[in-house]
Amino acid sequence: MSIDLCQIIELPKIHDPRGNLTFIESNNQIPFDIKRVFYLYDVPTASDRGAHAHKTLHQFLVCLSGSFDVAVDDGSNKKIIHMNRPWQGLHIPPMIWASEINFDAGSVCLVLASALYDESDYYRKYEEYLAALVK
Repeated sequence: MSIDLCQIIELPKIHDPRGNLTFIESNNQIPFDIKRVFYLYDVPTASDRGAHAHKTLHQFLVCLSGSFDVAVDDGSNKKIIHMNRPWQGLHIPPMIWASEINFDAGSVCLVLASALYDESDYYRKYEEYLAALVK
């Protein structure tokens, strides 16, 4: 996998004087079926989350409030993607090491996942992740 596959996807934004609305549908705005939804909140300022890779799971991250960065790494290349717009999401395909970093106070990160939680799908040690890339 290449970090070039980590793409920001613009979501529909319906403007209304009463407030805007954005929606996400499986296999429409995002390239997978949604099997699990969770969100990160009350993350202490400048703290980190994530720091793992998935073997088969796709994720889609949306910053609902505040801002944070996502550091992505494919074992050869690294980049940081700033998240601060609730009508944009970041698709992270399998076999990308990702960390959510630099949280502002009050930030909320919504995560849509392509599968239910399965601990065996995780690489939590960077060295094991790198070893799996060369297999």
